[in-house]
Amino acid sequence: MQRRAERHFVTRIGWLRAAVLGANDGILSTASLILGVASATGTHRSILIAGVSGLVAGAMSMAAGEYVSVSSQADSEHADVTRERKELSNDVGGESRELAAIYVQRGLDKDLASKVAQQLMAHDAIGAHTRDELGISETTAARPIQAALTSAISFSVGAALPLLAVILAPVSALAESVAAASLLFLAFLGAVGARTGGANMLAATIRVTFWGALAMAMTAGIGALFGTAM
Repeated sequence: MQRRAERHFVTRIGWLRAAVLGANDGILSTASLILGVASATGTHRSILIAGVSGLVAGAMSMAAGEYVSVSSQADSEHADVTRERKELSNDVGGESRELAAIYVQRGLDKDLASKVAQQLMAHDAIGAHTRDELGISETTAARPIQAALTSAISFSVGAALPLLAVILAPVSALAESVAAASLLFLAFLGAVGARTGGANMLAATIRVTFWGALAMAMTAGIGALFGTAM
């Protein structure tokens, strides 16, 4: 028998989540930082320095955070797989019955479930238990380095967009230009992320644009408040 080649969006979930999160955070945090400094009557040079600093610090923070977080998931998965190997070596029969019970819960009758469990365990016992008992598969397995690199790169790319607006925009309309450009970038990112993941593009675009506008407005308000006070 030959398996039919199919494309599934779930195969992208590992890198897509980190990429969308990183790029979105890069645009939003850098744009908000720029608007906050600009609203506090910062000079063009200080605004640019703040933006570049936000890019570097944010990229490193995203990489470190993703690596630590996903590494914790990977450690838990490794511990569960190790425990499962030990249980298989101590009680093969019990583990076979446990696997058969899982298949019964999914709709197979007892005899067929028992045969399926025996055949799968004869082929790859730890693989069967890892996939069907623990819920760990090649698609969903934790990949710390991939997540860290994806987040850092996507954050840097996202953060570079508001910085580009700072460089190109006239000083007299810098804040307005950065805000407008960043909202367009966020809307585009929401649409691309939804398209890549097979989700509703309009809903994703509205969601990311709304929260982006709210975050930038709050940061600009705080910057204006402190700028006036000082």
